[in-house]
Amino acid sequence: MNIGVKLGIAAAIVVFVIGSSVALNDRPLFSSSDSSKASDVLRIGYFPNFNHAQAVIGFGNGDYQTSLGNIRVERQVFNAGPAAVEALVAGQIDVAYVGPNPAINGYLATEGKVKVISGVSSGGAVFVVRNDAGIDSADDFKDKKLSSPQLGNTQDVALRTYLHDNGYNVDVLGGNPTILPAKTSDILTLMIKKEMDGAWVPEPWGSRLVRETDSRIFLDERELWQDGKFSTSLIICRTDYLRDNPDTIKKLLAAHVEKTIWVNANKEDAIKEFNMEIEKIIKSELPAEDLRNAFGRMEFTYDPLKQTVNKAAENAFDLGLLGDEKPNLEGMYDLRLLNEVLSEKGLAPV
Repeated sequence: MNIGVKLGIAAAIVVFVIGSSVALNDRPLFSSSDSSKASDVLRIGYFPNFNHAQAVIGFGNGDYQTSLGNIRVERQVFNAGPAAVEALVAGQIDVAYVGPNPAINGYLATEGKVKVISGVSSGGAVFVVRNDAGIDSADDFKDKKLSSPQLGNTQDVALRTYLHDNGYNVDVLGGNPTILPAKTSDILTLMIKKEMDGAWVPEPWGSRLVRETDSRIFLDERELWQDGKFSTSLIICRTDYLRDNPDTIKKLLAAHVEKTIWVNANKEDAIKEFNMEIEKIIKSELPAEDLRNAFGRMEFTYDPLKQTVNKAAENAFDLGLLGDEKPNLEGMYDLRLLNEVLSEKGLAPV
């Protein structure tokens, strides 16, 4: 059975994942030749988003490289989770910071050959609407144009779930309102041009849309979750790399835990360092006030918040994005090395 069937996602997503993976890497996925011994390289992917602050700061300023010692780090920056999972599945990277839904898709697509090894963040996702779009309540989305960072990513599933729960008929092939996934930078342009009425995006893009497009936060996603906690980012790893390079992954997780604690305890310094590193990626700084606002709507955590990830899978299944059978996520998490790190630091396990 090919990976598209395993993934069980609607045709548009299957074509994207499979077609791109074959083009990038014309060999069997996870063949025995892919990784049969320890590697001296760690290839990692993440996004230029604030909910990946640990990676943006730690890989950018060299702290993670220092922790990894002689292991050479190769970084790749992505716009959204499906593209990062595509690269992971194709064997182009070994580890990725992604949202829950792409992590779920990767696990199912590879029959368990992608594992969640840590949490990254909770919260930090908002539904922003233009002030002049005529949207005052959930009853006002008919005939509107809305966006998310990519079809099938975590914010895309959240947007579709919210609309479905409020009586709208939306799917990957159409519906009303219209959902047009786009890169976050393109969403900004479209909303400035008033060609998009609203978007469900991660921070700091939410704060930036509010500031630059005469928009407001219609909904902070924390309002939809118990205690306001829900996973927005995870670290995932190919099982072959995890099996053959446990020492490398443990060093990575130790650095990740340390950076998570530091970011939470040093808000202003974290904002400053994030901005320094993000400028290297997107060639411009972000207003510190945007980052402060974003920080106030999220929490950095190494806890994967498994129950909320499982709920995200249920939502994707209900939308028809995960095939005909309810996904079984038993076995998706491998937190052994993370819990070893936490134990050595005197911290509670997750």
